Amino acid sequence: MADPESTTTQDSAAATEETQQTQTQDKVDDTTAKLNNLTLRIWPPTQRTRDAVINRLVETLSSQSVLSKRYGTIPEDEASAAAKSIEEEAFSVAGASFSVDDDGIEILQLYSKEISKRMLDTVKARAATAAADAPSGSAEVDSNNTGAANGEEISSSSVKAEA
Repeated sequence: MADPESTTTQDSAAATEETQQTQTQDKVDDTTAKLNNLTLRIWPPTQRTRDAVINRLVETLSSQSVLSKRYGTIPEDEASAAAKSIEEEAFSVAGASFSVDDDGIEILQLYSKEISKRMLDTVKARAATAAADAPSGSAEVDSNNTGAANGEEISSSSVKAEA
């Protein structure tokens, strides 16, 4: 015959294991329920994110970049003011398109596109103003324009043509 004490120990161990499994399953069920109710929203961005966008814009506008090679750099104080304006305008446009039903991805894409568009508009306008303010004896020729007498294309983005 089996020892009654070992049978009780085995029954107790089985009951403890079953209780632990039930508790573990309850925790899994609770976590699953919480995850099902979790909503990940990426819009609106935090102020920290918006500040990082502004800082990156200032860096792009005021230091050597792809844009500055074509349109020139902007002094840091002017770049800072422009960056704040660009970000605020883009945020307003994107925010006006926000819907509670959206997860924010489309709005974030719109925000990014607006920033890019406004940044490009800013550097183009500044370059046009700088070209207009240039002395009348010389004019800056864009790399997309042709300016050679024999029809050759000028490849430098900052070639000065003498009048």
